[in-house]
Amino acid sequence: MPDQSPPAPDLFTWEFAADPYPAYAWLREHAPVHRTKLPSGVDAWLVTRYADARQTLADTRLSKNPAHHDEPAHAKGRTGIPGERQADLMTHLLNIDPPDHTRLRRLVSKAFTPRRVAEFAPRVQELTDDLIDRFTTSGSGTADLIHDFAFPLPIYAICDLLGVPREDQDDFRDWAGMMIRHGGGPRGGVARSVKKMRGYLAELIHRKRMELPAEPVPGEDLISGLIRASDHGAHLTENEAAAMAFILLFAGFETTVNLIGNGTYALLTHPEQRRRLQRALAEGDRALLETGVEELLRYDGPVELATWRFATEPVVIGGQRIEAGDPVLVVLAAADRDPERFADPDTLDLGRRDNQHLGYGHGIHYCLGAPLARLEGQTALATLLTRLPDLRLAVDPAELRWRGGLIMRGLRTLPVEFSPPRSGQT
Repeated sequence: MPDQSPPAPDLFTWEFAADPYPAYAWLREHAPVHRTKLPSGVDAWLVTRYADARQTLADTRLSKNPAHHDEPAHAKGRTGIPGERQADLMTHLLNIDPPDHTRLRRLVSKAFTPRRVAEFAPRVQELTDDLIDRFTTSGSGTADLIHDFAFPLPIYAICDLLGVPREDQDDFRDWAGMMIRHGGGPRGGVARSVKKMRGYLAELIHRKRMELPAEPVPGEDLISGLIRASDHGAHLTENEAAAMAFILLFAGFETTVNLIGNGTYALLTHPEQRRRLQRALAEGDRALLETGVEELLRYDGPVELATWRFATEPVVIGGQRIEAGDPVLVVLAAADRDPERFADPDTLDLGRRDNQHLGYGHGIHYCLGAPLARLEGQTALATLLTRLPDLRLAVDPAELRWRGGLIMRGLRTLPVEFSPPRSGQT
């Protein structure tokens, strides 16, 4: 009998970026571990089923170190974050394995404990309210929620945690803006921004080391903590400190930009769920906010594909043999809509229980900053829906464009309309 299955969908087109979920459904059913050529020219395996994804994320035979990539000449340097090799920023948590990964993760994990994140909550609320004040006081009743809100909020928050002086944070905002444009900015702009950020971090680390007090102070910033650890026998080199600060900044803002942007868009296009959440917030019930953010992470999360892994030996995933040196990418967006794991996976249900999504990964590389991202996401969405109860899209959803790029999923812009607050109203 001839094969009656529909033809394989085109991947990584602009049409695919707008709605990749039908293509991922096809892959889950017909080619759950699928080898494809990426836009960069790199050949990689895509893992799309939930069970296979969990296995892959925790498999120690899959290394995070690009040195294990059996890369042909045409693919040289085309994995990872653009510009990180040239800027000598490779020794960070997304590129290393135990025992170095264990050592470095231990140094920074204390900055993201539930207690430390809870202590930071008032600052996140302050930033949220300040940004909303800025775009609502113009009187226009319009805003771009990406540019005016979702983007600056996590930038300023992570800069505060790292210890970047307030007067320098707008520079970081500019560099970060170039980094998340991917193909949308000037040629080489990402690499130049990464290089500028690297130079600034090296200078900041040096300055903080010179000014570091003998004993830690309450609420000490993260860069000072990294310096203190390296100066007291934790074997953290200055290059490792710069790379660590860089990846915490990079990973600590783009995921949250997309969580807030994608989450707000999902709520605005699912009015019943949005009203359900607004009613709960008006009644002082935050339980639906907490489960709702988890559902938004599952339904259309900020990280579409987990970061690169490379087989260190032949591995079988989902019945497919993968050779040593091959790159493997776990498609979190596909796994989190697997009907074998989630009932009605294409339905947004803010009260969904048993929601063990993979939006922040799984295993030893589970996102370190997930508690902070959840706090920022919950604060941003709750405050938006409370202060701007009639928030609505200003354009047809078909007009929205999604940013290019392999790992992250996020909107370029999110134009909205709302009734401007009356004078004196907050």
